[in-house]
Amino acid sequence: MGKLALAAKITHVPSMYLSELDGPKKGFRQAAIDGHHEISRRCRELGVDTIVVFDTHWLVNAGYHINCAPHWEGVYTSNELPHFINNMPYSLDGNPELGRIIANVCNEQGVETMAHDATTLAPEYGALVPMRYMNEDNHFKCISVSALLTVHYLNDSARLGWALREAIEKHYDGTVAILASGSLSHRFAQNGQAPDFSDKVWSPFLEDLDHRVVEMWENGEWEKFCAMLPEYAAKGHGEGFMHDTAMLLGALGWSDYDQKVEVVTPYFGSSGTGQINAIFPVSPQTGNAVPAPQASQESGEFVYGTSRL
Repeated sequence: MGKLALAAKITHVPSMYLSELDGPKKGFRQAAIDGHHEISRRCRELGVDTIVVFDTHWLVNAGYHINCAPHWEGVYTSNELPHFINNMPYSLDGNPELGRIIANVCNEQGVETMAHDATTLAPEYGALVPMRYMNEDNHFKCISVSALLTVHYLNDSARLGWALREAIEKHYDGTVAILASGSLSHRFAQNGQAPDFSDKVWSPFLEDLDHRVVEMWENGEWEKFCAMLPEYAAKGHGEGFMHDTAMLLGALGWSDYDQKVEVVTPYFGSSGTGQINAIFPVSPQTGNAVPAPQASQESGEFVYGTSRL
C-alpha cells in the first residue's frame, strides 16, 4: 500500500539556528542548512507526505513512544543550550493515523510502543531543527519517535525500524521519509573550551573513528558496521547511544542492506561532536531474519545475537 521513499542520517546542531541570526556566527552552518534543503527537495520530488524523525533529544525511560499529535505550535528554547536556540517559533502538522498504525505493528511484533495523538507534549529540537529547514511551509506532516533511550537494547530499536517499514508498506496509504536525527561521535567540548571547538571534533581518535564509519557507509560495508555498532555507540560517544541509527538500519534491512550512502553535507565538527547529512537509498525489503546486536548500557558489555526482525 504505502512506500518508504527516502531515509537519511541527519544533523540537528543548534548552531544551525544560531547561524541564521545577525552576529559573528551568521552563515556559520549554511552547508548543513543547504543539506536539509536538498533532502527536502528530494522528498518533494518523491511525493513524500510524512516525515518520521527518530529524535535523539527525546528522552524516555520505558517503552518506545511516538508523538503524533495533529498539530504543534509554540516558541521553543533549548534547556540544554539556551544560548544557541532561544525563542525559536515553530508550527507543524502531525499524522495521528500513521502514528497509530506504526505503534500497532510494533506491538504486534513484540516491541512495546505507544502512540500519543491526544497530548500536550511538544517535539524536541532533534525534530524541530530539521523541520525548520525541510518543512518551513508545512508541506509535510511530521511524526517524532523517541530515540534518547536509557534502558533499551539496540536490537529492539532495530526491530522497531523493521516494524515501522512494515507498517508503512502494508497498512498506510501514503509515502514516507525517515530521518535518524543525531550525530556520529557526541563528546561535547569540555566546559570553558566550547568556543575553541565550535568547528572541531573533541579528539583525533573520535574524528578518525567517525571518518572510518562514513567510509564504511559509502562502501556499503553493512555487515561489519552493524557488528560494531554497539561498541561504536559506547566508545564513540554516539548520540542517544545511536538508537536512531539502529532504527534507520532496521528499516533498511540491517546487515542485509545493499546500498551505498550518499553524503549530502560532508562530515564536520561542531562543539566537539561529529556531524553529517547523508542519504541512505531505500531498496526493496526481502526476508524477515537479520542479525541485530544487544547492548547493555549499564554494564558496558556487548552481547551479539540474532533476532527475527
